[in-house]
Amino acid sequence: MASIRLTNLTKRFGRTTAVDAVDLTIASGELFFLLGPSGCGKTTLMRMIAGLIEPSSGTIHFDDRDVTHQPTAKRNTALVFQGYALWPHMTVAQNVAFGLDVRNVPAQEKSDRVTEVLRTVGLADHADRKPMQLSGGQQQRVALARALVVNPDVLLLDEPLSNLDAKLRLRMRNEIRRICKASGITSVYVTHDQEEALSIADRVAVLRDGRIIQVGTPQELYGNPRSRFVADFLGKANFIPAVVGGLDGDELNLESPAGNLRSRVFGADLPEGGNVTCMVRPESLRLLNGTPDDTLTNIIPCRHIDTIYLGNVAQHTFETDEGLHLYMEELKPRERDWTSEQPEIGFSADDLVVLAD
Repeated sequence: MASIRLTNLTKRFGRTTAVDAVDLTIASGELFFLLGPSGCGKTTLMRMIAGLIEPSSGTIHFDDRDVTHQPTAKRNTALVFQGYALWPHMTVAQNVAFGLDVRNVPAQEKSDRVTEVLRTVGLADHADRKPMQLSGGQQQRVALARALVVNPDVLLLDEPLSNLDAKLRLRMRNEIRRICKASGITSVYVTHDQEEALSIADRVAVLRDGRIIQVGTPQELYGNPRSRFVADFLGKANFIPAVVGGLDGDELNLESPAGNLRSRVFGADLPEGGNVTCMVRPESLRLLNGTPDDTLTNIIPCRHIDTIYLGNVAQHTFETDEGLHLYMEELKPRERDWTSEQPEIGFSADDLVVLAD
């Protein structure tokens, strides 16, 4: 396994800049995600790491080794694509051993490595089966085993779960994390699926228009996004326009259409005054039901607009007197007669994030 260091990495296709001056360090053994919408440059970035695309400028290092202009075969990387590309006429074991055959690995060592990697991915009992006798999830694990068996320094995964149905994707997320972490190989995973990234990544880089917008752990990115784009891309969010009113100890006073608000989550580069955007997640909102709660610094009177029930979760929509819509998620909801209620919703100053844009 190897660390990865990208320095001022850029790729242009004619007048289009697909990857724009990216600086990034990925630690040895890390499961790192490149996340963003279609066309943001994440796959181009991964293909430059793999050696499939030549950078326009910048450098790529594996540990202290400059691999910027080395061909793929000399980088010791392995790739897992959306399509499994398994040989239908070969058994599972033969598919997994293909890379070792190309490298002329001795027969006994090849057999031992194939057996071990099939045990790692949970397919030791399927070695003699053909790919068409396997489920989609099992075929995906064969493709992963084929990549792991060559002991790559870097494992690259390009949306490997996109061809699976929703329930199978959920099961395979944990399997992929378990396998990648058990192997200890530095892994770079490309996806546009936010839940996929948040559920299994060690760290995530969010990309937009060829640039990295923010890098952090899933908890950091979701709980403390630095921009509206990141906050909006990583799940549901309420956005509240506000004007900075000054500091009061460790809390920031804000004036907004929802009333006076207070936040303890803001950056050091926040302007002393002027317009900002605040963000609070729907699950951070609480319905007061007429009972005071000292933990909820921000209290907003409102009226109920709509509710969508999703089993054990209800998604409520409220509107303030100023016409601002706020969305709340309530666990284990109960039936309510909203016509007789004058609801108030509240949230903590720790849950109100003041964004940079």
